[in-house]
Amino acid sequence: MAAQLDPRGDIAVLVVAAGLGIRLGAGAPKALRLLRGEPLVVHAVRRVAAAGRVAAIVVAAPPDDREAVRELLAGVAPVIVVPGGATRQESVAAALAAVPPGPEIVLVHDAARALAPPSLVDSVAEAVRSGRAAVIPVLPVVDTVKEVDADGMVTGTVDRAALRAVQTPQGFRRSVLTEAHAAAVDALTDDAGLVEKLGVRVYCVPGSAYAMKITSPFDLAVAESL
Repeated sequence: MAAQLDPRGDIAVLVVAAGLGIRLGAGAPKALRLLRGEPLVVHAVRRVAAAGRVAAIVVAAPPDDREAVRELLAGVAPVIVVPGGATRQESVAAALAAVPPGPEIVLVHDAARALAPPSLVDSVAEAVRSGRAAVIPVLPVVDTVKEVDADGMVTGTVDRAALRAVQTPQGFRRSVLTEAHAAAVDALTDDAGLVEKLGVRVYCVPGSAYAMKITSPFDLAVAESL
C-alpha cells in the first residue's frame, strides 16, 4: 500500500530523477539503477514520504521512462511525475511548475542521494519553517584541498575550515525558489546557487553521511553496504 501524504502538510518535495548517470556505466538512467533490488528513485521517494508534513512529491523523470517511473512509485507514495529536462536546472523548473497550490516550503532532492534519511528532510524543512529563506544540509570537508593550474601544478592550499560539502534536500520558501528560477541565466549545479544570485542568504544545517551522492560504481557498492 502506498504511503499517504499529509493533506495538512506544508512541504512539497521535488525529486530530480532525470539524469542519465553516465559515470555509473552503461545501463538504465541513474534513478532506475538498482540498489538492493529496487531503483534508486524508489529508495529516495520512500524516505521522503516518511518525513513529516509532506503534502506533495513531484518527480522529474527521464522523459522516455515517465510512465515506468509512475508505475514503480505507485505502491510507494502518491506522486506527480513530470518529464525532466535536458539539464538538472530544467528538471527542477519543470517539477516546480507542477507543485499544486498550498505548500509554501519546497525541498529539492536528488534521487541519486537515495539513502538520505527522513530526519534530514525534517531538519531542512523545519529551518525554512522557522524563517530561513533558503537552507542546505552540509558536511565539513575532511580532505586537504589544493588549488591546481592547467599544467597540474599546485598553486595554493585552501583553508578547509570554512569549506562545506553540500547535499540535498535543499529547502526554500516557495516564492524565493520560484523567483530564482525565473531569473536564472547561468546554469548552476544546485538551487542554492540560483538563490544566492538573488542576494538571498543561505543557511546551513548538519548533513548526513547517508545522504551521499551515488555517481559511480564505487558509490553504488558503498550504498549497498549501507
